[in-house]
Amino acid sequence: MLPTVGPHLLKKLREALPFIARVTGGYATLTDASGIRLYTVDSEGQEHPDLAGVPFGQGKETIRTGKAGIVGSDFGHEVQSWVLPLNGYSLACSNIERVERDRQLLDSLRQALPIIARLVGGEAVLFDVNGRRIASYDHDGTENKDRAGLVSAAAAEAMRTNRPTVGPSNSEEGAVAVRFPVSSSFGFGFNNEQRVKREKILLDEARKGRRTKYNFSDIIGESEAIAKTCGLAAQVATGESSVVIYGETGTGKELFAQAIHNNSHRWDKPFVAINCGALPASIIESYLFGYESGAFTGARKGGSSGAFEQANGGTIFLDEVSEMDVLLQSKILRVLQEREIVRIGSVRPTSVDIRVLSATNRNLRDMVQKGSFREDLYYRLNVVQLTIPPLRERPEDIVLLVRNFIQRSNQLFGKFVFSISPEALGLLTAHTWPGNVRELQNCIEYSFNLLGVKERTILPQHLPRYLCESDARSKAGMGVSSSPGLDSCAEGAMAVRATPERILPLSESLLAAERDCLRKALEACNGRRRKAAALLGISTTTLWRRMAVVGLSSLKEPDSGDAIRTLSSGD
Repeated sequence: MLPTVGPHLLKKLREALPFIARVTGGYATLTDASGIRLYTVDSEGQEHPDLAGVPFGQGKETIRTGKAGIVGSDFGHEVQSWVLPLNGYSLACSNIERVERDRQLLDSLRQALPIIARLVGGEAVLFDVNGRRIASYDHDGTENKDRAGLVSAAAAEAMRTNRPTVGPSNSEEGAVAVRFPVSSSFGFGFNNEQRVKREKILLDEARKGRRTKYNFSDIIGESEAIAKTCGLAAQVATGESSVVIYGETGTGKELFAQAIHNNSHRWDKPFVAINCGALPASIIESYLFGYESGAFTGARKGGSSGAFEQANGGTIFLDEVSEMDVLLQSKILRVLQEREIVRIGSVRPTSVDIRVLSATNRNLRDMVQKGSFREDLYYRLNVVQLTIPPLRERPEDIVLLVRNFIQRSNQLFGKFVFSISPEALGLLTAHTWPGNVRELQNCIEYSFNLLGVKERTILPQHLPRYLCESDARSKAGMGVSSSPGLDSCAEGAMAVRATPERILPLSESLLAAERDCLRKALEACNGRRRKAAALLGISTTTLWRRMAVVGLSSLKEPDSGDAIRTLSSGD
């Protein structure tokens, strides 16, 4: 029975219900004086006649006292309602739909946490209003239940102020943690701890040590090509000019750089090597130029000197200089012109006295013409050009190199190998060595892994399989038949005379040989590019680049260790 009040008020209250529901984000209800629902409307303005006559249980006491207040809801323990008594009626509205939206958003974020954690390279978390972790996922996308329930003061602060907080991570120097509120009941955060750890490892690898150990006497070879290169390097070592060392992967560019440094008047000063291709763009500037304390979030207290400062008085070696970011090239140019650096976060220049040696396996002049390398920096670096001949252009040095590598491997493996058979040596001298000296060294080391304790001679069966197979293919291509009963690897030592019409241009032959070598290495490593690069003695970046050059860019890396099945049409 409706209370005895004017119908005008009842009509107005009923008309207001859709607007109240929309603003509050839930169900708006009009009850009589005893708490019985008369009309109920959701936030979309839809009336629910099925709720008419249902008691408004949670607000019964508030309706009885006639005082406005906030109470629970009949629809869920997380839902709240406000109640306002009005002259015989009670107006109430819950936030059930807003709570439901928050719940859906929370579920969506919970499902996305593993992906976010992998992308940012650290932990991704959800936390409640008190900063307590609801869910936590590690950088590899696995849930970390041990961290559930831990409270973060920074997360609690973000929820209290309703503002994001950005600051250093608690467990990894240099890492950054971000926390921000999503709703009034939960928030979301992440850090990049694992990514920072990986970058530190890359920095350690890029440093390559601060001591030089190689001299010109460590360069093995008696060929005219290597003798001329060593002579020119020894001549320029005594000067101060910048030198660019050109050479294919594995020719020993850093060995020459160290030898030049050790034969200069700077021999007793620092030699700082920087692998420009290994350093992430996000940290290379701070690594090269250093930074002041507080220059950025996570900066070490007291700041840090950069590579140029550390090389002061000595030599800085820019390995893979062609891979340097274009924006960074202008800053390097300033250092070479002004002989001073400015740390990140500072305005005070610091003078440096350095000699710059660079190395690359790409043609910098071509890169200048294509606009990917600054012309003015090119002329600053390329005062003296030193080109290391590839191993295929000095095959007479292979015997000396093999002998040297056998001696080193004996010390490394604790074995007593005295010689290499003529058949095995024939295979080595017939190979084109796209990986150059490093690839040859890897082949000898590979053979030592296969040699028995009592074996004293390297035989064809001890060498990598791809050497034997490429040799057999080359014979088949030139119309040479195998002798009955003769091992295919041993056949590699036979001298074969090719007819002129079957000889390809040198550039095509080299590309074909390199393509075959890369394909075999990838097959041997089940398509794992990182392992294949290690087998060939080159960086993963170089492997990708050479694959594109020789037409193997369509090789697909397998999932779950499957072998390579898809080869480009170039094979």
